[in-house]
Amino acid sequence: MIDDPQHTAIPLSRLLLPPEPPTLAPGIVHSTFSVQGDARQSFLAWQERMNPVYDIQPSSKQAADTFDSSLSRYTIDNLSLFDFRTAPNLAVRSLGRVSTESIRDISFSVFLEGPPSQFVGGKPQLDAPHIPQVPSILALDMDQPCTIRSFHGRLLLLFVPRALVESSFPDAASLHGRWVHATTPLTRLIIEHLVALKRQIVGLSKEEAHQSFLTAVELLVAAFSRQAGLAGNSRAAVRAAVYGQVRRYVETHLHDPDLSPDSVLASLHLSRASVYRIFEHEGGLAAYIRSRRLRMAADELVRFPHMEVQDIAAGLGFNEASSFTRAFRRAFNIAPRDLHEYAPLLQREHAAQARFT
Repeated sequence: MIDDPQHTAIPLSRLLLPPEPPTLAPGIVHSTFSVQGDARQSFLAWQERMNPVYDIQPSSKQAADTFDSSLSRYTIDNLSLFDFRTAPNLAVRSLGRVSTESIRDISFSVFLEGPPSQFVGGKPQLDAPHIPQVPSILALDMDQPCTIRSFHGRLLLLFVPRALVESSFPDAASLHGRWVHATTPLTRLIIEHLVALKRQIVGLSKEEAHQSFLTAVELLVAAFSRQAGLAGNSRAAVRAAVYGQVRRYVETHLHDPDLSPDSVLASLHLSRASVYRIFEHEGGLAAYIRSRRLRMAADELVRFPHMEVQDIAAGLGFNEASSFTRAFRRAFNIAPRDLHEYAPLLQREHAAQARFT
């Protein structure tokens, strides 16, 4: 017992107060947002909150009476981790939108509870089907159009700068729509790491949290590289080098009328069989070239509204207007002329959004 009369005892009321919650370290930016209750109001509020990245639409014509969703976001510099609790909805990134925006990040969605999202548009990939009760990870390229159907559930979503992904994975665009499932030690480690990061980030310094973010990115890229056959041994290293070499050649020759699988193989002195295996996930090299030309056409239709549609198509090797229109519509669910006519409005909307964000 202390008998010093100068000693001031701590009031009992202070001892009974709950401890103050821990705070995030300086440099870690945190924000939250949630909606619940009446779907007419809460859904509109969720649409507005998600509008910088996605156009949110009802998942069906018969809307539910209530709509409950929430997000918690942690950002360090140019890396962001989201904890989403979702209600059914459609998240859309249209061709017009991606052609006028500058968002080029790669996102990795880890589905922890409920069924994973589904592609109902865009470029679904022919990966292994979802395995019930096994967490799944979906990669998306924000620079490509897609429509995603979400259900009741929870997911962690990591936004990663494209350059950071491409420092290890030669072509981030080919990640779009790829899945990996938590059936290997590596994928299970990724999920455990991200869950732990979300749970423990409050107690980390900015430097520790940033390093944990980078570790998550390295693990994710390693998992998708392994799935694509671009990592693991010397043969995989050769595949990765050839993949990058072919991709760079195609990108620099998209406007070359003579660009074809044969011209690529002849110029780079590669065998047809080896290149086909590397681009099998894309449907083969010819399909990859066609896909890249169609996407370039979409960008130019928006960027150059003064040019004729047929001139843009011909400049990218599409000499028959009817075949170009059919291919474009199959790829993007819109006719090239319709997108071209819509381009001035898209550009005005993007300019207005840029002024207010």
